[in-house]
Amino acid sequence: MKKYILIIGFLTVNVIAIAQATFLQAGRVVYERRFNQHSLLEMWEGDDDEQDENVWKKEMQKNFPRFVTTQYELIFTPDKTIYRALEDATPQKYMWDSKPSENDIAIQEVAKGTISIQRDVFEKTYLLQDSIRHLKWRITDETRTIAGFECRKAVTKICDSVVVVAFYCDEIPVSSGPETMGQLPGLILGLAVPRLHTTWFATSVQLQPLAQATAAMQVKQKGSKVTWVKLQADLKKAISDWGKAGNITMWRLLL
Repeated sequence: MKKYILIIGFLTVNVIAIAQATFLQAGRVVYERRFNQHSLLEMWEGDDDEQDENVWKKEMQKNFPRFVTTQYELIFTPDKTIYRALEDATPQKYMWDSKPSENDIAIQEVAKGTISIQRDVFEKTYLLQDSIRHLKWRITDETRTIAGFECRKAVTKICDSVVVVAFYCDEIPVSSGPETMGQLPGLILGLAVPRLHTTWFATSVQLQPLAQATAAMQVKQKGSKVTWVKLQADLKKAISDWGKAGNITMWRLLL
């Protein structure tokens, strides 16, 4: 009898392990993007005298909330992810053009090493189709629990000097994450870019059958086709005289 109990116990443990491994292959993650929009006032370089500028900034801080949040979803399978903003159910007061576009869609073909991004840039819609960018990550021993999953911290840079901090979960073996981030041993559930005063953290992870997740990825993208190099060149030309504001805009659009 003990022999049969041990066999049943062994089979039960293995079935659970197999089920978990299967379920973690596909699903849906909801992220909350939190942005300190008062940071935009720090880059303002007006022509008014200092006293008038301080009065104006204080008025802006009074009329607009410091933090605004946006909900995003990422659908994942072992080979592919799709990332997009969810409809804003609660109207918020955004400064200038800081409101994320609900038309932006980032698709990473992880297995193929390619990326396709539909992104609104000023008055134009681009469709960036290129290889996934190579990021040099430094993986640390620091961990953090996000949405119930233990995640490990990693650090990289974009645009030569902008530090990006990520927390990835190796229980979800998909090398992707928010925006265009990825190339880590697991899905990124937390992201922070201090110079952009912005964070992305998963609030829920819903495991789904592979067929359901695959069906949710059937979307059409549009826009003027560009590569990473072409988009960066267009941005540099458009914001060449923007000063500090131009750099921040560049970093945000190339994230």
